[in-house]
Amino acid sequence: MARIDLSIPTEDGQSPATLHLPDGDGPWPAVIMYTDAGGVRETFLGMADRLAGLGYVTLLPDVYYRHGDWRPFDVHTMFSDPDERARLMSMVHSVTPEHLVADAGAYLEFLAGRPEVTGTGVGTTGYCMGGRESLLTAGHHPERVAAAASFHGGRLAAADDPDSPYLLADRIRATVYVAAAENDASCPPEQLERLEKSLAEAGVAHTVETYPAAHGFAVPDNPTYDPAAEQRHWSALERLYGAALHG
Repeated sequence: MARIDLSIPTEDGQSPATLHLPDGDGPWPAVIMYTDAGGVRETFLGMADRLAGLGYVTLLPDVYYRHGDWRPFDVHTMFSDPDERARLMSMVHSVTPEHLVADAGAYLEFLAGRPEVTGTGVGTTGYCMGGRESLLTAGHHPERVAAAASFHGGRLAAADDPDSPYLLADRIRATVYVAAAENDASCPPEQLERLEKSLAEAGVAHTVETYPAAHGFAVPDNPTYDPAAEQRHWSALERLYGAALHG
């Protein structure tokens, strides 16, 4: 796989990102991969390489770029260390829906101008907070996002959240795949039921299911990583994008 380091102009500056290209001759469909709360790191670079290996130009952006050259987190201590948890939460909350939507527009515009990319429909996928970002991108950019996935995503259908993705169901044109984790306080069964109901009522092609694994199951450096669930997630992405991004 080829990786290209780049910087994408946004309304608020320059967003660092890597572009991961499949081997061989393109062009290929494109996907935006949103990280979990720990942000871009070696594990996600490897995941983006793997997605590129399935035949998709994969954009891995740094959604925390407004914090400048931020210090990477240790995923094993970022929640247990009080200072690191405070720093993490400050960065997570700084990625407002308004910032996310504007940045997503810049990422989509960037992909539309790349010679390696074919087609107008783009895929999204995300993990933990990135799962929410994936669905928000689909809801706010329905003319561009043709397939959207969320894995152990949080606050996908919180009743007290006016920016929750389920409220955008009637705008989504993408095929949606959501894989939740068991016993996940960030997305309990009632949220999944609310999300599925909203998607069904809006006529969105979708799958919402729960894997027998803990939050963080798909990301190899997470303490809760589950190899079987990770492989299931890759198979689901292959089916989703194979059906929605080709043709």
